[in-house]
Amino acid sequence: MKSPFVTAALTLALAGTFLACNKKSQEIKIGGVGPLTGEAATFGVSTKNGYDMAVAEANAKGGILGKQVKLVFADDKGDPAEGATVFTKLIEQDKVCAIIGTVMSKVCLAGAPIAQNAQIPMIVTTATNPKITEVGNYVFRASFIDPFQGTVGAKFAINELKAKKAGCLFDVGNDYTKGLSEYFKAKFIELGGTVEGYEGHASGTTDFKAQLTKILATKPDVLYVSDYYNDVVLIAKQARELGYKGPLLGGDGWDSPKLTEIGGAAVEGCFFTNHYSPDDVSPVVQEFVKSFKVKYGSVPDAYATLAYVATNIMFDAITRAGSTEGPAVMAAMAKTDLACVTGQIKFDEHRNPVKSAVIIQIKDGKQVYKSTVNP
Repeated sequence: MKSPFVTAALTLALAGTFLACNKKSQEIKIGGVGPLTGEAATFGVSTKNGYDMAVAEANAKGGILGKQVKLVFADDKGDPAEGATVFTKLIEQDKVCAIIGTVMSKVCLAGAPIAQNAQIPMIVTTATNPKITEVGNYVFRASFIDPFQGTVGAKFAINELKAKKAGCLFDVGNDYTKGLSEYFKAKFIELGGTVEGYEGHASGTTDFKAQLTKILATKPDVLYVSDYYNDVVLIAKQARELGYKGPLLGGDGWDSPKLTEIGGAAVEGCFFTNHYSPDDVSPVVQEFVKSFKVKYGSVPDAYATLAYVATNIMFDAITRAGSTEGPAVMAAMAKTDLACVTGQIKFDEHRNPVKSAVIIQIKDGKQVYKSTVNP
């Protein structure tokens, strides 16, 4: 005969297990990945803010499928090896039903095969290398891709800046920067320009004068720098020291407050392609900007915005699927037709969005909307 104390203990234990399981069943776990440390840490902070805001809004409206959403965030440190580790942990240990992120192409290329093999739907926020979604049918993207971004930059340089000769400087150890420069160069030449100075540098470089000297010897009208903001400010200052007075042009990796804070006069009058502008007067953009400023005390950059958009795309797919099962969510994602802060989102056959890009100019130390380029 069991002791009444043992019976009571078992009853309590079973009740506790039931409550724990019941509590677990009331949550939908979503993985969020971004670099809170490392070379792109400011991007990671913005990205996490975008995730958190979308999750908070969804939960305030009753959650998804009647359940509250729990974001399990992981810092990939901007490192592919760490990215592979955190993707594996989110799937195998945390048991997430979907993953949003990450920021950098090189990290996404490490994590995407893991999500694909596990049949876990994944939507990339800002990584633009086209190879990412080629990994498989569970991998989607919220941002435009490098061929489009590089093409936009080249068209702007030729048509708006009236450049006839360009120089390119990029990080040879980064798929994003290499790809962006390759596509810029190809389109610039196709449009009738020439690229005589085309130089790569090793990751972690801080002295770019050897490469810049070679490029500037060709007397370029525009200098295309596809690096992230932390390298761009050094490159811009060193280019000015070497006497270059023309504009620098780059991609969305420039989008950080640190660009103007550290770059100062060296980046004044320069341009970069981006995913959206907070100066867009459309009501959906202005409402988002207002809400973000109230929550975080700052204007949302493209990283926060695309993280917010990607999260809402995933929530929309889960809602339409009526399930958190990978195959069902993946199928729903493919049929996305959703009005977002960055425009109406539909996916092409490669699971990349068909959307516009904007040109941002650095003017009086601020990012200023210049123009919109449609696909």
